[in-house]
Amino acid sequence: MIPNILSIAGSDPSGGAGIQADIKSISANGGYAMAVIAAMTAQNTQGVTGWVPTPPDFITDQIAAILADIDVSAIKIGMLGTVEIVTAVADALADCPAPIVLDTVMVAKGGDRLLKQDAVAALRQTMLPLAAIITPNLPEAADLLGGVEAINKNEMEAQARALLDLGPKAVFLKGGHLRAEDSPDLYLSKDQMEWFPSERIATKNTHGTGCTLSSALATHLALSGDGLEAAKASKAYILNAIRAADALSVGHGHGPTDHFFALRAT
Repeated sequence: MIPNILSIAGSDPSGGAGIQADIKSISANGGYAMAVIAAMTAQNTQGVTGWVPTPPDFITDQIAAILADIDVSAIKIGMLGTVEIVTAVADALADCPAPIVLDTVMVAKGGDRLLKQDAVAALRQTMLPLAAIITPNLPEAADLLGGVEAINKNEMEAQARALLDLGPKAVFLKGGHLRAEDSPDLYLSKDQMEWFPSERIATKNTHGTGCTLSSALATHLALSGDGLEAAKASKAYILNAIRAADALSVGHGHGPTDHFFALRAT
């Protein structure tokens, strides 16, 4: 059975990140993609020039319309932007049985803030306890914990355990910001811990990797019901999407990954 995956996130008109990346990633990994748009951004491969939030009541209406009609297998949450939206989404999903993958989107690759500073506490207090898996990168983990960014694997593990104490069932902590030759990620739950070592691929085309990974993770979580197996599958997918990224020619900055690399290989 094809799982129905709902993404709640911001829109990226350049197609590399946000809702557009989520739809591609969900589809490429075997799911049926649905989308609730929480914000609109003006951005391209070189950066974000502005964004506007969707009215929280209308976000609630979108979610309610989906849940009233469609059996949702899993939910991916990305950019929420404001305290009001974080609260509205948390309230709308409080009784939803579908597992939630929370991509704690705070800052765009170019440095533009996509979650207002006063919304960080709301995200920590209301959304993390609802999540089956959270997927922060190292700066986001530090922001959530009110500390400094991890600089090695020991510090990554300590921060992953601290994040787990905040309520999610599992943490997939991304190590791409480490200043090292490799790019290790860590999956941690109450009963399981596994490192995912990988080479650092030489490409500038990494726009939307967090959105792509978390959407693949939500899809595989719906397919397998196993967080660790979903993490393995989504990690393999994002690595291949990054490896194939240079086949695309999109923009003059950080281009997107190739979500449909498998189709192009046939």
